[in-house]
Amino acid sequence: MFLYRGGTDDRLWHAIETSDCLKVGSGVCDINETMYFDPSVWDMRNSEAGAWKVAAEVHFEGGGGDIDDKGLTVQVKRNSRLTVNASPEPVSKGRTITVTGKVTRANWETRKYASYAGRQVSLQFKAAGTASYTTVKKVYANNSGALRTTVKAAKTGTWRWAYYGNTTTGPSTSTGDNVVVK
Repeated sequence: MFLYRGGTDDRLWHAIETSDCLKVGSGVCDINETMYFDPSVWDMRNSEAGAWKVAAEVHFEGGGGDIDDKGLTVQVKRNSRLTVNASPEPVSKGRTITVTGKVTRANWETRKYASYAGRQVSLQFKAAGTASYTTVKKVYANNSGALRTTVKAAKTGTWRWAYYGNTTTGPSTSTGDNVVVK
C-alpha cells in the first residue's frame, strides 16, 4: 500500500504494518495495512499535508507484479493544538470574562509547533453539572495565532477553544478552564 500524487512514482512512503493473508478464495487473500506517519522520525515536508491517492502494489513470486488504484483519496494532516485561559477566577455574575488562547500547528520541517494565524476557532462553554459544550461564538486568530474575546459571566462552568481543522490540518480542542461565577 502507498500514497501518491500525480503519477504512481510520486510516492509518500512511511512505516507500514501488514496483517497476515486471510484467504478468501483460491489464490485470493485479504490483508489489512496500517500506514504510520511520524515526522519526529522521518523527514517530512509541510507540503506533504493534503490530499493523496491510495494504491496497492504486489510483487509475484518468480517476478512481475501489479499496481492497483481504486481512486481512493485520503487526507494527510498536520496536528494542531490549542491553549486556553479564562479570567478572572472567580468572577461576579454579570462581569466580563476574558478568554484567551493560542492556535498552533505542527511544522514538520522544524519539528516544532508554530503559530497558525487567521484560523477561525470556536469558543465553547459547558455549564457546571452538564455533560456537553455549546459554541458561544467564533473568533479568528491574529497574525501570531493568538485568540482573545470577552463574554459576560452568567454561570459557573468551563471554557474551551475548538478548531475544526481543514484539508491540511487536523482538528483540536483545548483543555477546559473552569470559572466560578459568584
